[in-house]
Amino acid sequence: MWNLARSAASNARRLRRFSSAIPRPSIVHKRGADILHDPWFNKDTGFPLTERDRLGLRGLLPPRIISFEQQHDRFMESYRSLEKNTLGQPHTVVSLAKWRILNRLHDRNETLYYRVLIDNIKDFAPIVYTPTVGLVCQNYSGLFRRPRGMYFSAKDKGEMMSMIYNWPAHQVDMIVLTDGSRILGLGDLGVQGIGIPIGKLDMYVAAAGINPQRILPVMLDVGTNNQNLLDNPLYLGLRQPRLEGEEYLSIVDEFMESVFTRWPKAIVQFEDFQMKWAFQTLQRYRKKYRMFNDDIQGTAGVALAGLFGSVRAQGRPLTDFVKQKIVVVGAGRYCQYAAIVAYEYAGLGVLKMAKEAVARMEGNAEQAASHQFFLLDKNGLVTKDRKEIDPAAAPFAKNPGEYGLTEGSSLLEVVKKVKPHVLLGLSGVGGVFDEEVLKAMRESDSPRPAIFAMSNPTMNAECTAADAFKHAGENIVFASGSPFENVDLGNGKVGHVNQANNMYLFPGIGLGTLLSGAHFISEGMLQAAAECLASYMTDEEIEKGIFYPSIDHIRDITAEVGAAVVQAAVADELAEGHDDIGPKELRLMSKEEVVEYVTRNMWYPIYSPLVHD
Repeated sequence: MWNLARSAASNARRLRRFSSAIPRPSIVHKRGADILHDPWFNKDTGFPLTERDRLGLRGLLPPRIISFEQQHDRFMESYRSLEKNTLGQPHTVVSLAKWRILNRLHDRNETLYYRVLIDNIKDFAPIVYTPTVGLVCQNYSGLFRRPRGMYFSAKDKGEMMSMIYNWPAHQVDMIVLTDGSRILGLGDLGVQGIGIPIGKLDMYVAAAGINPQRILPVMLDVGTNNQNLLDNPLYLGLRQPRLEGEEYLSIVDEFMESVFTRWPKAIVQFEDFQMKWAFQTLQRYRKKYRMFNDDIQGTAGVALAGLFGSVRAQGRPLTDFVKQKIVVVGAGRYCQYAAIVAYEYAGLGVLKMAKEAVARMEGNAEQAASHQFFLLDKNGLVTKDRKEIDPAAAPFAKNPGEYGLTEGSSLLEVVKKVKPHVLLGLSGVGGVFDEEVLKAMRESDSPRPAIFAMSNPTMNAECTAADAFKHAGENIVFASGSPFENVDLGNGKVGHVNQANNMYLFPGIGLGTLLSGAHFISEGMLQAAAECLASYMTDEEIEKGIFYPSIDHIRDITAEVGAAVVQAAVADELAEGHDDIGPKELRLMSKEEVVEYVTRNMWYPIYSPLVHD
């Protein structure tokens, strides 16, 4: 059924892209140079003569009119020239140069920028999103040229309700919020973490077709504990230690109340908050506002889809997921250093969602947790003998003696004795899956062991793809959070790398929530998103070890995931509808009709005629 829906999404997208229908005009309240300096309305040399006359642009542009397609090709020629001219230079230099040329286009002409991004998503997503966005955040104070998004700081307490009206858009659909406390695996980057919401929202536009006039990246600056930033004369954020406790929560409370007072139907995605605040804010707001935490819930959904794929790769039905032994490294307090105390809560989110999936299959969540999952933190295996156990990790603590293991058993010992079907890393510790651990996975009880090195950025990945196939064997299936090249195994064989990127889910979760009108995001909606992604791949692709689709198809994937979220919202009786589509109409739609509804509501970048008011 979902294959039919996939075809419907693809056809609708194709029709939209090549449609010759004249777009509706946009009303502008400015003329002349003011239009050229507004990246939303600026068309560069693409303004036709009638608009040049109507808007006072004659003489302000070269006389030749360049079509949208020609502008696209011209930019791509410049980009390819940059690639050629930077050959042999350090990777960080090249990555930042590519980010700069895209950012300059974004600052000048948003419509062309998003068209370029959508048409070249596979090449450009790693630049505007992970992994390059981490490098951008580290250098953001030096790279800053013009503001993008909004900045709310601890100094603004009591003023946020009025500040929110400084944003010029009358309607905002999607907000990505960070406090900069845990940017990827890089730690506390303070106000420089604004690069994450900007990059995420670019993916919302490119993948989900959220209208870029209705997005808002937000930095909540409550200080930083990064002394290097505090000592940096270029640092643009508050020069004070981070707020803690109730003082911190009161700032977040005020922001959330302000946002939903002005835009009651907006969706807020929390991003890169440190563990204690990630869990607490999720529990505090999830039933009150339309919000979710991508690090906890999005990562969990993508990982769960991959876990389902690993079961299919063994030639087994999904119901055999309940028999899989899964070792999770990094849930709980795995990392020893503040700069990489990153993925602990993501691992717990994966375990929680996997446990719920098993519970639905077996009907006994407690038994599933004790039998199936093995959790390690920086002190080794978590058992019930642990004296100070993280409350969130307690349900997954093993009984001492199981498989001959004791409290604090090492990763190598656990892998050797358990012989897991899946080794999943969310530790933020680069290389923790060393040669010995990977070789021990050769003795897995699975005919096709799965190794998931999920930490970002690349330097924090638990192992590389090449090492995984070299040491664990050519029959493994491999997934990572950061991009790696496929591995040449010789004799025409390829070790496929699956990038387990949250981009496969969060755009669909946001878009599906928006179009369903759900007043909060339920577990059922998140589970539906994960299961939809898991079912996307064909059996032939799964057999090859491919269980995440090509990013080239991200809009089709998002349409299906978004439709699954809409249907789950209807099933959970949370859907209130969107615009002229009410809950009754949503209930009567077939899967194919829901996919078409979602696809129809995706924004696509074309130049609209401009009319001066």
